[in-house]
Amino acid sequence: MKFNHEYFDAGIYRMGTRSEKWDMARQRGREDLIPLWVADMDFPSPPAVQQALLTRAAHGTYGYTGVEPDDFDALINFWQRHHQVELSQEDLLMIPCVVTGLKLGILALTNPGDGVIIQTPVYGPFRFSVEATERKVLSAPLLRREDGGYDMNFPAIEEHLKNGAKLMILCSPHNPVSRLWKQEELEQLLALLRRYNVPLISDEIHADFVYAPGKFVSMLRLASENVICLCAASKTFNLAGLQQATCLCKDEAIREKLHKQEAFTGVRSGNIFALEGTRAAYNEGDEWLEGLMQYLDGNRKYLSELVARLLPKAVLTPMEATYLGWLDLRAYGMNTEELMQRTSDAGVAFTGGTFFGPEGDGFLRVNIATQRRYLEAGIRRLAEVLKEA
Repeated sequence: MKFNHEYFDAGIYRMGTRSEKWDMARQRGREDLIPLWVADMDFPSPPAVQQALLTRAAHGTYGYTGVEPDDFDALINFWQRHHQVELSQEDLLMIPCVVTGLKLGILALTNPGDGVIIQTPVYGPFRFSVEATERKVLSAPLLRREDGGYDMNFPAIEEHLKNGAKLMILCSPHNPVSRLWKQEELEQLLALLRRYNVPLISDEIHADFVYAPGKFVSMLRLASENVICLCAASKTFNLAGLQQATCLCKDEAIREKLHKQEAFTGVRSGNIFALEGTRAAYNEGDEWLEGLMQYLDGNRKYLSELVARLLPKAVLTPMEATYLGWLDLRAYGMNTEELMQRTSDAGVAFTGGTFFGPEGDGFLRVNIATQRRYLEAGIRRLAEVLKEA
C-alpha cells in the first residue's frame, strides 16, 4: 500500500462512530458542520494497527491483561529510532493518557498549595490539572514576536522560581502555538530549573509532528534527573480512543513516587486493544508516518496560503510542529466567545483561544489533520463570517 497524497486525501467517513470530533460536534450544531477542532485526525490508522485489533478481537475472550516485554520494547525501539533517546524497561510507566500523567506527576512532586509554572497560551488541561490537584497555577506567558511566533519568557519563569515554585510543566512541541523548542532553549530552561532544584514535566505527545528543517529534541536527551516526559502513540497514529500513554523517567527516586501515586489512585494501564494497537503502530507504522508528515506539510503550507488570500488581517503563527494552527483574528474586532458563536452558526468548528488561557482571546486553533477539501471549506466559512462582521 502506498501512503501518499491520494491515500490521506481520500480520508475516512467518521459519522456514526461515536466520534467526539464529528458526531458530538454535529449534535451540538449544524448537520453539515465542518470540525476543525479537537486534536485527532481524519485518516485511517496504519493498516498494521487495524489488523492487530481484528486479530485480537477474533480470539473471543477479553480477560485481565498484562503488559509484556514486547510492549515496552516497541516504544523503546521507536524512541531510539526516531528521537535518539535511550530507554530501558525500568524507565517506563504505562498509563491511560497524558493528562493522567500530568496529574500523577503533580501529585508525586508537589503538595497542595504549591505553585506550578505553565507557559500560556497552552493546552487547557495543564491548567485544569494543576487546579484539580489543589495546586496554584503560576503563568509565565510566552513572548509573542512580530511575525506571530513565540519565545519562552525566561525572566517570568525565574521570578516564579525565586518566589518558591515547586514544579514546571513544559509543552514540547508547544500546543497551541506550534512552536518547536530549540536545544539551546531547552538547555537554558534546564539550567534555570537546576539552579532552584525544581523538577520538570515535559509533555512530548507531539514529538513526531515536526517539519523540516526542524528536529525534535527530547528533554531526556539533555537530562536524566528531575525530569518526567510524557508520550503516546495516540496523536502520532490516531489512536486516542484506545487510551494508552507512557511516563518516561530515568530518575529512580521520582519513579518510586510515581509508582506510589499510581497505586494510591488506582491508575491502571493494559487495555488489551490499546496494547495491541500501540505495539503494532510503533513496530510497523514508520512508512505510514512518513507519508502522513508529507501530507500534513502540504496542509500546513495550504493553510498559510488560504489565510493570506482569504483572511488578510489575520496572523497565522509559523507552524514549526504539530498539526494545529494558531490563528490571530483580533484585527477583526471580535473576542473568542463571539468568534466561536459565529463560526458555529456558519457551520465550522474550531477550538476557542481562551481554552488555552486569557492570552488566547481573539484567537482560534485550527486542526489541519483532515482532508484538504475540508480545510479549504472551513477557512472559507470563517472568511465569510469575518466579512460580515
